[in-house]
Amino acid sequence: MLETALASGSVQALAWTALLLGFVHSVLGPDHYVPFVMMARAWRWSWPRTFVITLLCGFGHVLSSVVIAVLLIGAGTALDEWQGTRWAAVHEVRGAVAAWALMGFGAAYSLWGIRKALRGRVHTHAHVHEGGAPHAHAHAHAADHLHVHGRAARVTPWVLFTVFVFGPCESLIPLTLAAFALGGTGAAVVTAGVFTLSTVATILVTVGLLLAGLERVPLGPLERWTHALAGASLVACGVAIRFLGL
Repeated sequence: MLETALASGSVQALAWTALLLGFVHSVLGPDHYVPFVMMARAWRWSWPRTFVITLLCGFGHVLSSVVIAVLLIGAGTALDEWQGTRWAAVHEVRGAVAAWALMGFGAAYSLWGIRKALRGRVHTHAHVHEGGAPHAHAHAHAADHLHVHGRAARVTPWVLFTVFVFGPCESLIPLTLAAFALGGTGAAVVTAGVFTLSTVATILVTVGLLLAGLERVPLGPLERWTHALAGASLVACGVAIRFLGL
């Protein structure tokens, strides 16, 4: 699809391709929506909070590649020269960094979630009052660590944003370069804008649909393991990016 559009010599074809690629690469990449769905479920984010975090991460994901495209255009780089530039190498490294960062954060977060779940179990302690009357009471250790919970809640969205900024949009740069070569700044802006809106809209809709469905599923005993499961899902997304090319 990308090769056909680049060879078409048509700005309109490039814009339509940007629209389709923005949708396809978002839907086929679970890392574009699974982290938000799982984190929203684990932290019980409100719909507006989930929307804002997803929106910011989505724009950060795309605009970081737009910045590289602008720098290449400013340097007078032609489309057929793009693969030989140091920016192409940087773009590839960004993808690896994003994948490993997602795996690392997911693993650490999953371990934190496991620890939280284990400490959240209700323990019963029995003792004998004066006079010989037995008594038992229960408490959850998690209640003693609310400050840790709050710190993790504040940090998590920023970690997601950082990972998404590092994650590259592989097809956006050649599309933008080709559009600029054919129609100048206006064509490049339209192509990049269409890709951006398509990508962000697809991510938002997918997150909304999946989260609405997940909220209808009663987790029961698994409820206290949601943080651990969310972390495991991030690791799986990182593996899919790094080793499966998704």
